[in-house]
Amino acid sequence: MSPERISKLSQRMATITLLFLIVIMVLNAAGWIFPTLISREGGYGFSFSLTAKFVNDTAVNLSLFPGWQIAGAVVLTSIPLLALAFGLYHLRMLFQTYAKRAWFSATAGVHLGKTGRSIAIWTLLNLICGPLLSIWGTMREPDGQRLVTFSFTPQDAVSLFIAASVMIIAHILKQASKLHEENQQFV
Repeated sequence: MSPERISKLSQRMATITLLFLIVIMVLNAAGWIFPTLISREGGYGFSFSLTAKFVNDTAVNLSLFPGWQIAGAVVLTSIPLLALAFGLYHLRMLFQTYAKRAWFSATAGVHLGKTGRSIAIWTLLNLICGPLLSIWGTMREPDGQRLVTFSFTPQDAVSLFIAASVMIIAHILKQASKLHEENQQFV
């Protein structure tokens, strides 16, 4: 692939990443505000990870949630997504760096590293906010029907592994960039 084509593709990916970042935040809130988007029975069955897990693990009717409980659920499910959004922002910045043909720069390494860290933080926040969401979502249920759920899935393990791999690759990229700069000074 030619450098010109890589630059154009990187710029497109930067735009797509920005759109994706916005869409995940809006759709997460919309799923709680409009429960028919989440509902499997008579709805669209659309949701994100924590929301889907909560809806699948509980039998609560989201349409009966008062406004304050919906707002709390939006906040709880948005916390991990904000970490992911931060990572997507740095992924976007990485693509913009590549669009400028700075493929092996220290800047690229920094953005890649922050993307990896954000993926790890997103995964860990999902593990923390999942039980909090189950408590929040079932606190108005009668005794014996309140839940505290916790799960660690193979997808969580894979996400953490990918995050660690990306952070290591970012560190290697930063070191390679330093070596390249040192070599350029001797030439």
